[in-house]
Amino acid sequence: MFRLRTLAILVLAVFAAACSPDNSHQGVVFNRGNGFEPKSLDPAYIDAMWEANIVGDMLIGLTTEDPAGKPIPSAATSWDVSPDGLTWTFHLRDHLWSDGTPVTSHDFAYAWRRLLNPKSASQYAYNMWIVKNAHAISDGKLPPSALGIETPDDKTLVVHLEHPASYLPELLDHHTAYPVPQHVVEKYGNAWALPGKYVSNGAYIVTEWQPNDHITLVKNDKFYDAAHVQIDTVHYYPTTDSQAALKRYRAGELDAQNPFPVLEIGWLKRNIPDQIKSVPYLATSYMVMNLNHKIFQDIRLREALNLAVDRESITGKINRVGETPAYSILPPGVANYPGTAHLAFKDMPFAERIKKAQALMKEMGYGPNHHLSFTYTTTTQPDSKRTAAALQAMFAHIYIDLVINPVDGQVLFQNLPAHNFELAGLSWIADFNDATNFLDLLRSDGGNNYGSYKNPAYDALLNKAQQMVDLKARGAVLNQAEQMALNDYAWIPVNFAVTKDIVKPYVKGWVANVKNMNRTRWLSIEGRP
Repeated sequence: MFRLRTLAILVLAVFAAACSPDNSHQGVVFNRGNGFEPKSLDPAYIDAMWEANIVGDMLIGLTTEDPAGKPIPSAATSWDVSPDGLTWTFHLRDHLWSDGTPVTSHDFAYAWRRLLNPKSASQYAYNMWIVKNAHAISDGKLPPSALGIETPDDKTLVVHLEHPASYLPELLDHHTAYPVPQHVVEKYGNAWALPGKYVSNGAYIVTEWQPNDHITLVKNDKFYDAAHVQIDTVHYYPTTDSQAALKRYRAGELDAQNPFPVLEIGWLKRNIPDQIKSVPYLATSYMVMNLNHKIFQDIRLREALNLAVDRESITGKINRVGETPAYSILPPGVANYPGTAHLAFKDMPFAERIKKAQALMKEMGYGPNHHLSFTYTTTTQPDSKRTAAALQAMFAHIYIDLVINPVDGQVLFQNLPAHNFELAGLSWIADFNDATNFLDLLRSDGGNNYGSYKNPAYDALLNKAQQMVDLKARGAVLNQAEQMALNDYAWIPVNFAVTKDIVKPYVKGWVANVKNMNRTRWLSIEGRP
């Protein structure tokens, strides 16, 4: 028995070693729990926060986020803006790709044209429609070469906009605006984004990707600011089970984790309150209905579903972290925006909401003896499943049998753009602080319009606002558009979110911020036990 047991331990040890990160080039190590497995490391094909965390450690745009998540000069050292706000001229710093090749303005032009090319089928391409002709290129009406950019020399990128946008520096730190190494992409195609082929211009470079186990990044010695990067190696771990991740965190296997399990907020506050990094940020948690399905085309059902959600119970009894109920699409704090739009029943007592929802369901032919049934797709995170169970009970009061369909986060974000769902739960975190970043999610041809909401009058309001220079008048038009979408019950807004990170005391430089963006280049490890 002893020899068999010893053999089993040795086998397990060898297996564990095979699945562990390569520690041959560790130096100072940061172990980061990161939610879910990424589907890609190519900036043209990612759309989730856990992917942006990794890619943003490796690539930098014309601007980047400072430790507090605010835009600062990066690949560009400075820029000039024309008096009408339509032409921005960026001056690039001298810096290199990780293979030693100079980064040029042509790499940015190549990346943006590649993103917008309909052949790329990048669902996030609409984020760059602010550039002249970008929308028409995405629609296949113009060739990528028609994009409103110029590269007069290797270190100058001139960008012509469709309309003035004071928030452009913040938009350009988003992954859709990152450059890609043209010489590598043309050599390997989309396979360029794999370890061994990946070339970066940021602080780190990927060396290892063990699917569903870890991704390892190591310091890029050719990064222009490498002298100030203090962490040598960062391991990103997919942590689909936040409860299990907390155990790993407590055992010292993880130095930071997102998200922490909401169910443990009491324990966290009692035992490690200083390690909780939770602040309000520009994010909305909501449910999207697939309007391609006939049942959701009936506005009475969409209204009934909105009425039946007890947002106060979800935020006060289930989540209990500081979220606030959402009766609108946009969270508080959006710049240059009045924020007065809201669901019509906001001030109605909840008991009356249920009665009204039941009456609407009965109008459609449903009732105590005839229930409607459809699926609710959510992630496998424990907190997501707890919320799903609460929603299931809420909808039962209005004669709906909700079938919960928990899937991995990567699977969810494959199903959403394919419209392969009935009802789904997700969150939107602002890419930049402007109302359009939320409202564009409901554009008829928007890449992240997962529910296929289509309202020409809504689109017309967004297009009108694009051409307006007066920020107050523009905000009023966008507010009108939001109210229109709310009146159509295009979404089911649930709550405005807060960040849910836990970070060890020896991780220095972590600043909780409204974008929930904490790049590894700004962090350090001091006094790890």
